[in-house]
This record gives sequence, C-alpha cells and structure tokens, in this order.
Amino acid sequence: MTYSVAVAGASGYAGGEVLRILADHPQFEVRTVTAHSNAGQPLIQVQPHLRSLAHLDLVETTADALLGHDVVVLALPHGASGAVAAELPDDTVVLDCGADHRLTSATDWARYYGGDYHGAWTYGLPELLHADGSRQRAHLAGARRIAVPGCNVTAVSLALSPGIQAGVIEAGDLNATLAVGPSGAGRALRADLLASELLGSASPYAVGGVHRHIPEILQNVALAGGTGSSIAFTPVLVPMSRGILATVTARLTPGVDAASVRSAWEAAYADEPFVHLLPEGSYPRTAETVGANTAIIGLTVDTEVQRAIIVVALDNLVKGTAGAAVQSLNLALGLPETLGLPLNGVAP
Repeated sequence: MTYSVAVAGASGYAGGEVLRILADHPQFEVRTVTAHSNAGQPLIQVQPHLRSLAHLDLVETTADALLGHDVVVLALPHGASGAVAAELPDDTVVLDCGADHRLTSATDWARYYGGDYHGAWTYGLPELLHADGSRQRAHLAGARRIAVPGCNVTAVSLALSPGIQAGVIEAGDLNATLAVGPSGAGRALRADLLASELLGSASPYAVGGVHRHIPEILQNVALAGGTGSSIAFTPVLVPMSRGILATVTARLTPGVDAASVRSAWEAAYADEPFVHLLPEGSYPRTAETVGANTAIIGLTVDTEVQRAIIVVALDNLVKGTAGAAVQSLNLALGLPETLGLPLNGVAP
C-alpha cells in the first residue's frame, strides 16, 4: 500500500529533511508541499537537493491544501501547528515537528512558549524508557496525532532515561551542555546565525534555565521514573551546519558502582536499531551521524566526583527531527520501524 503525504513548511530545513527521507521511502508518496513566503515557487527552487521531487510546486499553507491525504507532516514554526491541525480529520495521521503538542502541562507551555495551548499528542520518541521498563514505541502503534520531540531533548533524554529507569543515577542535579549546529534554529534570516557571526566562534544561548526544551526534558525524566528532577541546560552554537554533541552528567545513586551504570545503558539499547552504545573508552563525534537516523552514545563514570558522564551525538535534522517523525510514522501505520530510514552516515 502507498500512503499519500502532504508536508507543510516544506521550504524550511526540517520540512526539507522530511522530504528527503520520504522521497526514498517505498510506501509514501509526497503529493503536496506547502510554504508561506515561498508559496507559488517550484520546490526545487528552494530545496535544490531534492531532485526527485522537482515536479512539485509549493502552495500556500492552508487546511484545505492538506485535506485528502493519508499523512500530513507539519514542519511549521512553534505556535503555528495547533490551529492548522485542528481543521484536519481525525483519521488523518498528523505529525507535528514543532513544539505545539509536546508538553503535557499548559503551565509549562505558557511559561516557555506563550500563546494558545493545544494539548499534548502521542510523543514520538520510540526508544524512550518508561518507569515500568516499557518504551514509548508501544504508544505509537495506531496513533493518529504524533508530537515529534525537540532535537536537543532527544539527545538528553536518550542520555538519561536508562540510568533514571534503572535507578543508578539521581534525577536531581542533572547537567547538560550541548554543542549545536545552527540548522536547529530553522532557516529564517537572523543576524546571530550568519556565517560571519558563527565561523570561528562558539556562542552560548538561552542560558540560565530559559531554554524552551527544559520542560520537555524534565517531562521525559519523570516518565522514566525520575522524581524531583532538575537540570542545568546550556546549549552552544558551533560552526557546523547540522549536529548535536550533548555532554550530560548525573550524580550516581549512593552505593552504585561503575559496572552497574554501564549495564543499565547496555540493557536499554542492546536491541535498538538506531541507538548505539560505544565500548568503554570510546566517544562519538557528530560527523559519524550526519545524514543518519542514529544516536551514538559514549559512557563513563567519574569516580572522583561520583557522576555518570554520557556523551550523545546525533544529526539534529534526522534523528533529532525528520528521522524521528518517519520512524514514528512507520510504527503508527504498522510498517517495519526501520523502513526507509538511513542507518549509515555520510563521511568525510
């Protein structure tokens, strides 16, 4: 069976990456692509790397343009998806790559985003551990509304959830520092994202507990069984077009040894097709994940300070966004979870 797909926000980075993956998927056919300021242009004019989709033209983003498809992917700015999604039929599978449907707390939405709160959808991070040992993928089967996680959230959640669920690290006093490529901020023209500002420099942003991904991370920590959780979260823009390298640390639960810590992550990810734990002493680089739907993890214990140190690399546009969307979509439709998703990166 072939499923028809419409992608809203197809002129942006996230929308373009969704299209790149869908173009090679054997059971999806992209029939409609929409945009705002670029409406009326050929898709190939704004996404020149998508040669196989050169026959498509961008149309205005409206609910009417999205009707009549089996699947709708919303790759719109935060705050823009809720109103559009509300006009789509219940039997259409809708994936929101923005933040509008990620948070379960209306209070957190008001504090970190503002504007209308549209409620939480089924969360699209299949590997996320729950406190009872189950995983989020069980909730994605048959889902018709899916919230794709934030890219930074994916890296930090995959780093922490095995240790939280196994009880080998504490949920309080968490720390995450991330090197992030600017494509995560979208394609809109901003002075701080110009090459002349980024090249040769590393720039922290949203410092001091104000980053919008914080409540989503804590929501996932709580889902894994963490209570009283708190996190110091510091993202840093670095001059690479895509990628996240997250260094996450957590205090060990008293009495836990280093072998027990590693065992928790080994058990969690041993059978996961897209999350890979490296051997002791090895750590990932972002270059190893470019273009792939993989998260690669290095893990050690600093016995001097009794903290677990977890380093996660992923491509923010693939495993961090578009790949997660298609992986969740496969599960929702009963297709093989790995179908159409790239496992191998691009090098050099």
